[in-house]
Amino acid sequence: MESFPHETYEGLQNMSESVFVGLCEIVGTSQQVAIRRETVDIREMVRRQVAPNDEVIKMVSGSIREGFRLKGSDRDIMFWPNDHRVIMDMSQSEYYNTASTTLILSDNSESPPGFTLLQLLTPTTIEEVHSACVRMNARVYISSSIYRQLTCSSVFPNSSEHGPCGSGVVGTVEYDTAHCFVCDFWPLSASSWIDRCHSWPDPEVVHDIVRNGCHFVAIGHPLGPNENVAWRISFSLAEYKLVYSMNHSQFLTYGLLKLFLKEVINHQLEETNKLLCSYHMKTTVFWAIQQNTLPHWCPQNLLAGFWVCFKLLLKWVSEGVCPNFFIPQNNMFLTKVYGPAQNRLFLQLHELYKKGLACLLQSSSIRAFIIYVLYNPRLFICTDERLMRSEVDYDVELVKETSYIAESRTNSPNKYIHIIEQLVESPLTHYQAVMLQRLTAFIFQSISFTLHNEYIHTGVNKQMYIADKQSCQLLKLAAKFGRVSDMLYIAMYYYKTLRYREALSVIEMTKVKLAQPYLIYRHLVDRERYTEAVGGQSWSTKMRQAVAWDIILDNTICCISELIPEQQSALQNREPTLCIPVFVMLHFLEFLCYRHIDTPLSQAALDELQVLAHHDQGLYVPDLLRDISWEILGICQQITGNLQAALYSYQQSLTQYPLHRIQTATHRRIHDVVQSTPHQ
Repeated sequence: MESFPHETYEGLQNMSESVFVGLCEIVGTSQQVAIRRETVDIREMVRRQVAPNDEVIKMVSGSIREGFRLKGSDRDIMFWPNDHRVIMDMSQSEYYNTASTTLILSDNSESPPGFTLLQLLTPTTIEEVHSACVRMNARVYISSSIYRQLTCSSVFPNSSEHGPCGSGVVGTVEYDTAHCFVCDFWPLSASSWIDRCHSWPDPEVVHDIVRNGCHFVAIGHPLGPNENVAWRISFSLAEYKLVYSMNHSQFLTYGLLKLFLKEVINHQLEETNKLLCSYHMKTTVFWAIQQNTLPHWCPQNLLAGFWVCFKLLLKWVSEGVCPNFFIPQNNMFLTKVYGPAQNRLFLQLHELYKKGLACLLQSSSIRAFIIYVLYNPRLFICTDERLMRSEVDYDVELVKETSYIAESRTNSPNKYIHIIEQLVESPLTHYQAVMLQRLTAFIFQSISFTLHNEYIHTGVNKQMYIADKQSCQLLKLAAKFGRVSDMLYIAMYYYKTLRYREALSVIEMTKVKLAQPYLIYRHLVDRERYTEAVGGQSWSTKMRQAVAWDIILDNTICCISELIPEQQSALQNREPTLCIPVFVMLHFLEFLCYRHIDTPLSQAALDELQVLAHHDQGLYVPDLLRDISWEILGICQQITGNLQAALYSYQQSLTQYPLHRIQTATHRRIHDVVQSTPHQ
């Protein structure tokens, strides 16, 4: 085997197995990856089905969607207006009601492969689309460069343009947001891809991909005739479906290439010379699998698969051609990998190639797994994934992945319930069922407060009584199949309806459960005690007894009147929810209730809250949630009349990362405190 001059075949197999085990540690086992994918899939499916026609649809894409949770992975999110559709030719217009759908025509007659102009056919109600329109040849086109500028910071303020995206950092996480348009049809220019799919992927995957169409992202080809107006065809949806259809060895090979790019190839180059990106790695894996270069992708062959992909990449760099997987005529190296830079990159990759698999020793993540085999060549390596992770590992993963429901707005609760009813009757995987349970609890909680807010103003006692009864039932039901922390929504409701003693009784019960040594909160858990207490039990039991998360409030619904200014401020800045650490909410509610019953105990709750804000090291108050935590402390201090302390807390809130965009409310509160402070 000329590719591996330094290795015996048996040694290579051992090394591959060791790297497979290492990558399961770094990237995840197939079960962990399944948890990540299935939870995000069902969350988006529910959200898409309840979205009104004029809403903006959101889709997580890129490595997070594919199932990676690597350190430093970007969060890629695509947004498109639900009531705008791109068609490929005029005959497709008959599928749409133009009274409620804006139609856009893809015109690629003069564009390079993979790019197109977008002609606006019917009027739009979206200001950004309208403002991005330009006239060319007596037709109206949407300019990609203008649209990109107008939408760049609409999700996260002060984002910078990066390719077709708005980019920046939230806390320590980098993000790319792409505002695009959707098309329900597969592009003609990618029809050759369908014909190529003989061995991979399976026909049903091909059918599913083609049926779901494509997107158009706001960037033109730098050498095209209309760079500022043209759009690029995006196959993001198709790509994550292809990644899903990989077996775990193929997926880990892709993960290994990502690590190799980051830790070896790009590590050696100047920041400005990073010509290759993760997308090129993904493209090599796609081509390598489809061309059947390796007959068996399995743990024993992992490094052979890596080498096949690396050789393909080297060939592309030497030729200056990286063919797009869907439209091969679109050379993704054009304008990027050419001239002296291409030469330098080729020489660098060739040096790595000459080292054989020893080049992987330069990867800080992988090195140890190779050295381990070199020192223990006869050691048996177990690649059975079932033995790699414990029950608690999967439970922690599931808790994390089912907690991201911040975008789930509840403006159409009946629609939500109808869709959940339908889904419950369809075959669901365990992870999908858990995510659905989580969404249902959140919806029930939101409906409870909405019902109360609707009927409180009617003044009709009977209606108020019925609404109150329904709200209490829904909240108790949500707590039955929800988490320990879901009990706090009942306490919140009792506080809102002036039942302070009932609220405190629920808070006490919650306190006891939150104090259990086996509790999972975020990623924190005492594994041994957790396994002793709830190991082997049903997931519903585990959630009710041993799982807590932060409290999520829908900003369109008033749950605690003391937080109305914060919710309004967040809403004005397009932030749909407040996410409050569970222990902060516990002491906040305790403080609010005891104010009406027992002043010393109210002060004790405030003291607990103060200790959390001032001294917690990110355990119970995650860094990203410190803005709202300091704000809540300030509100409590202001209520007790401790204005100096309140002022300090509000100022602290302003110095934190502005995740919740509540600064308008904070400034208003500071102004009120300053006005109320007696002048010396």
